Amino acid sequence: MRQPNFIDYLLLVLLAIIWASAFFNIKIATYSFGAVTIAFLRVFFGAIPVLLLCHYKKIKIEAFSKDWYWFAMIGFINLVVPFFLIAYGVKSVQSNLAAILMSTTTLSSTVLGHFYTKDERFNFIRTVGVLTGFSGIVYLFSDNLLINENNFFSALLILLGATCYVIGGVLTLKIKNKKNENVTGSILIWATIILIPIVIFTEQPWKLNPRLDSTISVIYLGLVSTGLAWLLRFRILIKNGLIFQSQVSYLIPIFGTVLSYIFLNELITIKVLVSLIAVCIGIYIVRKAK
Repeated sequence: MRQPNFIDYLLLVLLAIIWASAFFNIKIATYSFGAVTIAFLRVFFGAIPVLLLCHYKKIKIEAFSKDWYWFAMIGFINLVVPFFLIAYGVKSVQSNLAAILMSTTTLSSTVLGHFYTKDERFNFIRTVGVLTGFSGIVYLFSDNLLINENNFFSALLILLGATCYVIGGVLTLKIKNKKNENVTGSILIWATIILIPIVIFTEQPWKLNPRLDSTISVIYLGLVSTGLAWLLRFRILIKNGLIFQSQVSYLIPIFGTVLSYIFLNELITIKVLVSLIAVCIGIYIVRKAK
């Protein structure tokens, strides 16, 4: 793998900003849309750039092939459930907290990797990293100013959404021999199919009169934070490999906290900062152990 240059690092930072920006945009989207509608519009608009790229590169989409059940299962666990849980949770929780809570995916994947893969076993350094990161999350939940009895359950739902991302990632190992663009396009198709009847019978979004900012945010979430971000991730993976791309994990909670303060003027307490630092250190230690 070649040595990363300035452009590579610039694209990595851009990817982190795009993914981090999703959190305050989810918050804005909840002003007009329900959680199911937000999830549906994310996967619908997110599928557009991915499928266009597959058509351009003549990559076959195997959503309805003999492996369709894997695509459907991963689409449900890796997209439908977390997109819904995060949107539902962010209604009651600051988006900067959601960014920090979602950053636990790296730590959770390390735990699951120990049990479900042969080359991701725990060692002393990984254990220290996981404990450091999760101690930051536990400390975050002690911030009664931001997490209290009214939104405690919502914060747990966001954590559950992060765990679903990790489980979906483990399931993706079952079809790891397929092209990334094909897998992403196929699971986006199935996520859209799954959500169509749910959104029709639960929220009926065509009856809404949404605010302009909410509409812009939900389109942005689909086209940019879901579709374009995945394409950018593909490029970084191909050019620089998984280890380089994984560094985005440190940046997302940092940018998520900063952007939420800039665009929504959300409160940043001392406990938020301490938790953020602990999570980032934990992720760094885990990555260094690999």
